[in-house]
Amino acid sequence: MPEDARVDDELLTIGAFAARARLSAKALRLYDRLGLLAPAHVDEGSGYRYYRAGQVERARLVALLRQLDMPLARIAEVVEADGAEGAALLAAYWADVESRLAGQRTLAEYLRGRLSGRSSEMYGKFVVETVDVPARVVITQSRHTLADELPAWIGASLGRLETAARECGGVTAAPYVVYHAEVSMESDGPAEACVPVADETAARAWAREHGRSWETGVRVEPAQRLAYTRITKAQVAHPQILAAFEAVEQWIAAEGLEQAGPCREVYFADWDAAGPEDEVCDIAFPVR
Repeated sequence: MPEDARVDDELLTIGAFAARARLSAKALRLYDRLGLLAPAHVDEGSGYRYYRAGQVERARLVALLRQLDMPLARIAEVVEADGAEGAALLAAYWADVESRLAGQRTLAEYLRGRLSGRSSEMYGKFVVETVDVPARVVITQSRHTLADELPAWIGASLGRLETAARECGGVTAAPYVVYHAEVSMESDGPAEACVPVADETAARAWAREHGRSWETGVRVEPAQRLAYTRITKAQVAHPQILAAFEAVEQWIAAEGLEQAGPCREVYFADWDAAGPEDEVCDIAFPVR
């Protein structure tokens, strides 16, 4: 047997192993209880735990992953994977963490502005512009939904409609969501997902086939002017997104314009590929 293999198979008491792994015996008992690092041998008579020297690297890896506040189930996945797969799992977890932290940072800024009474300063961070959009045919899906259910529904609904658009001449502009009434934790809208398509006749045929089961429809939106501000993926989360809506409303009033229809979120970027600080969405109001 090679010398390094004999070293790896060497049985160590929990105290000796803890010293080699630079961890406490208490931590090792916890890892065993959590199913993350079991002893190589437990003496039936004394209950003493023994570890193999080759388990040191796994013990140190578990300890480091716990410092990232990684859930236990995901730690188990990482340590059981091979090097490349484990690295990919860690990268995916950390991307989720950064996205959540970016959202929380945006929320903290929003709340500081509200609590300090500096709303006008907060709204000033948003650049509001106008754009004229032509009349267009849209296929739609509507639903009454609360704020916590909204992100999942938007992704699923727009995905279904974009797939359906292949039967309707293809997508002609960025998809969007219209809010016909307030969506919050107390109010359920409704919200309407919309995808512009090229062929009105095909769109109406598609709606007749799927309308009842999907709550879908087709309509022609008139040409209109939109006042809008562009926000990042981190800013889309509720309730911090409210600051963007309020900033556009304030700008409309200051410019002496009137709202001419319900507000909307226009999703012009690849959501899955975007990072927390990438611009992905326009918060828009029809104006006159």
